[in-house]
Amino acid sequence: MNHPAILVCAISIFLLGAPWYSKALFLRPWARANGLDPDAPRDPKTTKHPAQVFGIAFLMAWVAAYAFAILVGPDVRDFGHWLHHGFLCGLGIAFTSFGINYQFANKPTVLLLIDGGYHIVQFTLYGLIMGLWA
Repeated sequence: MNHPAILVCAISIFLLGAPWYSKALFLRPWARANGLDPDAPRDPKTTKHPAQVFGIAFLMAWVAAYAFAILVGPDVRDFGHWLHHGFLCGLGIAFTSFGINYQFANKPTVLLLIDGGYHIVQFTLYGLIMGLWA
């Protein structure tokens, strides 16, 4: 297992998520699809502490990167193989899992495209990082 690459993958979600969920890209349509006002101040009584949010997000990203590395295999040295499997995991597992949940939760399609699209890029980025490291 390439532990430094797995760690970099886990950190990379923040470099991806910051612009993805910013006002410059998808914050406004994401907020509208969730029934939120992106310009409204957050209520500190109902908002989780940032350390908790980012800490749990990092832990989940690390588990996802570790599981992805196990799934692809420790002896793979082919960059294209990593990239292909990253995209495939993002689209075929993460995106479709969100799709199932969002259908039953009656969430708008735009929300699936934003959140599911993020995870397609996330896992493709994991494949890119691990493929370059191989």
